[in-house]
Amino acid sequence: MIDFYLNGRRQRCRDVSADTSTLELLRDRLGQTGTKEGCASGDCGACTVAIGEPGDDGELVYHNANACLTPAHQLDGCHLVTVEGLAAGERLHPAQAAMVDCHGSQCGFCTPGIVMSLFTLYEDQRRRPAPLTQARLEEALGGNLCRCTGYRPIRDAALGMGDYPAANPAWAEDAGLAGNVAWLRQPRDGEPAAEGHDVSHYVTPQDIAALRSLKAERPDARLVAGGTDLWLEATQQLKALDDLIDVRQVAELNAIEEVDSGWWIGASVTLARLTPLLDAPYPAFAHLMHRFASSQIRNRATLGGNIANASPIGDTPPVLLALDARLRLDGPRGPRELPLSDFFLDYRKTALAEDEFIGAVFLPRPGAAQNLKVWKLSKRREDDISAVLAAFAWRLEDGVMHDVRLAFGGMAAVPRRAPAAEAALEGRAPEAEAFAAARAALGEELAPMSDVRGSAEYRRLAAGNLLERLRLMIAAEQAANDNNDSATKVTLDAYAH
Repeated sequence: MIDFYLNGRRQRCRDVSADTSTLELLRDRLGQTGTKEGCASGDCGACTVAIGEPGDDGELVYHNANACLTPAHQLDGCHLVTVEGLAAGERLHPAQAAMVDCHGSQCGFCTPGIVMSLFTLYEDQRRRPAPLTQARLEEALGGNLCRCTGYRPIRDAALGMGDYPAANPAWAEDAGLAGNVAWLRQPRDGEPAAEGHDVSHYVTPQDIAALRSLKAERPDARLVAGGTDLWLEATQQLKALDDLIDVRQVAELNAIEEVDSGWWIGASVTLARLTPLLDAPYPAFAHLMHRFASSQIRNRATLGGNIANASPIGDTPPVLLALDARLRLDGPRGPRELPLSDFFLDYRKTALAEDEFIGAVFLPRPGAAQNLKVWKLSKRREDDISAVLAAFAWRLEDGVMHDVRLAFGGMAAVPRRAPAAEAALEGRAPEAEAFAAARAALGEELAPMSDVRGSAEYRRLAAGNLLERLRLMIAAEQAANDNNDSATKVTLDAYAH
């Protein structure tokens, strides 16, 4: 049974199959058809809903999510808000009223999803007032596509909705709603809260001991956390996901442990939660996170899932490889560690044993004078998958490069480093001759793939050009330091980190 609140009203849905999405539950079981199916792959945002969960202050905190990719069972103990739940009788919510007045809708198909993203932005503004910068607007709306209206009126609506008088729906005036939602998460009648039932083949362990036991009993069961990639098997390939273990509530997998040498980041930590941690030590990595899919995806997708997915074009693995990250794998036989560079074996194949899972990722603390540059090449700036992603880490000491690590996505069957190119730069000054040797080595050691995002030839050329860009950037930074003039950087800064 899924026990949750929908637009302020409690819902108890029984006999829901393991692979039912939130979108299917809304439209097929609950008759809430305002939420639309567009792409069924998390790209268009038409199905965007808001999911509220109790925050540290006891209030419900809302994040936007793609209903097409969110497992329905993960609504247990949450408050789900859809476009039907925003108006207060005849009075529209400020997000809706602003969209009407700014003519932000034409055909209207994508409008409910846009309105829900605006609602979560409105709620975030209410909780944490701050200027609505272009960056915040892009973050809030980057996962919502519109084919007919154009984005200027939608942007105008976003900027203007704060000027409208509040028109809270009835559920927002219910002082007890947050407490009621929190109560759903507590153990009741001797049963653990949010525990799936064998009848649906969807189970939700609460700690790592329970997860180890389940993996021993059901090694073939699929693990799901955010579901942003796994659920594509159901929506795009029409595969049955009929035996699922939900790891999203495993306490140990949600922990972030800081130690002297770095951070152990639980595999179920979402990318949205990870990003603030990266701001100070690795601003280039943090900036990349704002180009990782959309806010709807980042609110659900997890660091462990992006690694276990083993996609050759995943965004985080190349950066983690450049930073020499490690993994803690776990299972019935207990935990073990290995370098991330030993994890990827072949296309979609990893070092995980049948009954193992990723427990945590170790992110080293940056060393003195360590540098990191990350570049992502994609057809769209927002909400797109990489064609090539390059992550370069090095230390420059006395004019010589040390600890050079060059990692790429989209350049092989797995995300990987380029040891021959690294060797060409190690211990040498960042001059044209050394980088020419590195580019030549790179062309020999990596065999990129061809697909809809780019040909092998394009990827090979782009990777070499990114190495040359690194040389030019280092030279520009040195010139700026010598001359106290940063003008030489201007042509290198577009979408660069």
